[in-house]
Amino acid sequence: MTHLNDKARALLEGKNFATVATVEPDGQPQLSPVWITHDGDDVLFSTTVGRRKHVNIERNNRVTVCVFDQEDPYSYAEIRGTATMTEEGGRELIDAFAKKYRDLDVYPWDGPDAVRVVVRVAPTKVIAG
Repeated sequence: MTHLNDKARALLEGKNFATVATVEPDGQPQLSPVWITHDGDDVLFSTTVGRRKHVNIERNNRVTVCVFDQEDPYSYAEIRGTATMTEEGGRELIDAFAKKYRDLDVYPWDGPDAVRVVVRVAPTKVIAG
């Protein structure tokens, strides 16, 4: 494991979007835009059970996260690592993201059967450009 540098932390704390790359069964990268934050050195994002990134991470937990500054897209951080997932705190995290990114108290777009998970990425390499 490696540590997030100050630039990566600032980008993750800002109101910036990230792209998450997971690995498809045939080895092809699969990309998804996500809301993002960190907990210490771990990068956190949310998904629902059954979505492509959830299925891919269950099979192969290697991921790459690229977050860039909305005001200066040439300023970015790439975080490579391994992901774990848990349902614990899933609803709370997506609601916190709804507040951060949309100023909403509750995330309103999940269906009644959606099960939210927290994806926690432990970084193995951090590149800040």
